Amino acid sequence: MQGFLRGEKVKKQPLAGTGIRILQIVVFTACTLIFAPNFKKGMLHSRAKCLLGVTFSLILLIFSSSSFARQDSDSTVEKKIKILDANEVIFGHISDGHEFHFISFFSGGKEHPVSIPLPVILYSPGKGITTFMSSEFHHGERTVKGYALLTDHNIEEWGLNSKKFSAGQIVAVNENGQPDTGVKVYDFSITRNVVQMLIALALLVWVMLYIAKKYKKGEGVNTAPKGIQSLLEPVITFIRDDVVKPNLGHKYERYQPYIQTVFFFILFNALVALIPGTANVVGNIAFTGFLAMTAFIVILFSSNSHYWKHILWPPVPLGVKFILIPVEILGIFTKPFALMIRLFANMLAGHIIIICLVSLIFIFGTLNTIAGYSVSPFSVAFVIFIYFIEILVAFLQAYIFAMLTAVFVGQAFEGDHHEEKVHL
Repeated sequence: MQGFLRGEKVKKQPLAGTGIRILQIVVFTACTLIFAPNFKKGMLHSRAKCLLGVTFSLILLIFSSSSFARQDSDSTVEKKIKILDANEVIFGHISDGHEFHFISFFSGGKEHPVSIPLPVILYSPGKGITTFMSSEFHHGERTVKGYALLTDHNIEEWGLNSKKFSAGQIVAVNENGQPDTGVKVYDFSITRNVVQMLIALALLVWVMLYIAKKYKKGEGVNTAPKGIQSLLEPVITFIRDDVVKPNLGHKYERYQPYIQTVFFFILFNALVALIPGTANVVGNIAFTGFLAMTAFIVILFSSNSHYWKHILWPPVPLGVKFILIPVEILGIFTKPFALMIRLFANMLAGHIIIICLVSLIFIFGTLNTIAGYSVSPFSVAFVIFIYFIEILVAFLQAYIFAMLTAVFVGQAFEGDHHEEKVHL
């Protein structure tokens, strides 16, 4: 400021440093405007306010120290700050991929990711079937057998349409290493969602066969169940007595295996997804869409004539039929669609919240070390809290999906029974 008043040429400061300096000047000016009228009221009161203003200014100065540029006698050296890209971390976790990525460390100025590669199976009309391991892509840095793995960097470098192409997608390339968008590539790779779903399925089958073997031997029949039997038997009984029987009536034995399988399949996949380093399978729209499609098929094959008569010719006045019939037909498809979206959104939201809370530590830590350490206890506490909430949500969403599926199937073949209850 003094150099400016003397007419000297002042070097341009960074925007963040300038903003903090302006804020400190405003604080100092505000303190002066407050202290000046009250000067005659007592020096002690004025000094207390002045001390408060100085303390506030010092705190701003400490937290803004990383934003100032260090000036040398010959040149100005600016400190570049690289902030964590939370979007990349979040979408990298919730999206599918061709490898299990656990952590990355930096050595020699380069990033070295730690991951487990998965097999890539591709088919294109001109090349036929091509197989190799995803590690040959070197995380998108190399092309393999005429194919390239898209990343955010090479999508921008090649000028591809971000709405049509996304990171993690595999495209064909020509001899010059440029993407050939005219070649159609069909990806039948075993992705991490598929692998994790198979692991959860194998774990579910092993647990259920183990429990069935115990009952076959007579363990837990005349005596109290032990171990994993005592853990799952109340859950199985609860689904049978409070979900299947009330909604499916006398046909509950026919649909109980399906409802129980849906419940435990969702539950096991949701719990496995909470292990660090795993994929969020239940938060994938393809997974929930497949479950909704199976429910849709079961509902249709369980329907009777009364069900379709109620939809195509509902018992309402003629003028209302023209409004209600399209709504009823639309309801055939909205029921499984609601199952799909509800499960997808609830299981996806929890994982995003956890990653956002963890990312706050690194974002504040990149800006300032003190800020990073200050945010860490709060972020860790909230992550632990949300983590336990996610365990509860896993049970809750599996129960809701099984309950609504049973309700929809029961409505498909018990129309006459429900209608009699309404008239009574």
